[in-house]
Amino acid sequence: MRSIIRTALAAGSLLMSGSLVSAQTQTQRGEYLVTIMDCTGCHTPGTFLGKPDMQRPLAGSEVGFQIPGLGIFYPPNLTPDPETGLGRWSEADIIKAVRTGVRPDGRQLVPVMPYHSYGKLTDADAKALAGYLKSLKPVRNQVPGPLGANEKPSAPYLTVVMPR
Repeated sequence: MRSIIRTALAAGSLLMSGSLVSAQTQTQRGEYLVTIMDCTGCHTPGTFLGKPDMQRPLAGSEVGFQIPGLGIFYPPNLTPDPETGLGRWSEADIIKAVRTGVRPDGRQLVPVMPYHSYGKLTDADAKALAGYLKSLKPVRNQVPGPLGANEKPSAPYLTVVMPR
């Protein structure tokens, strides 16, 4: 009887450690995806000013993009802060936004967010990406905007100027 109990405990221990390894691997995969997809390239404060604030990675940008005829859009806070970031979004909400460009409130993301390309993520990679974002330390950082085409910006933004 004792040998059966020991065997059961050992099997349970292996299953638990396997799920921890799997979760750790999924988080590492999410971090890898955030890196190769260059999420910090738009969503980290200071990046567009030449001084990325790596104390607040993925906390949103204070510099936006002007899309002619649409307005100015500031890369949002991707940390799980409930007030200024993705803290109230589920993993499914994040996956939908990354793949389709549609936020939980129904607003369409602008095409400067490459959701058309990210729509090709496998289910496992999309889940790893969303899980990683949910695992980050929440950073409270309210970004400006978005602003409509006729609204006056109070924060810097990038624009395209056509040659004359």
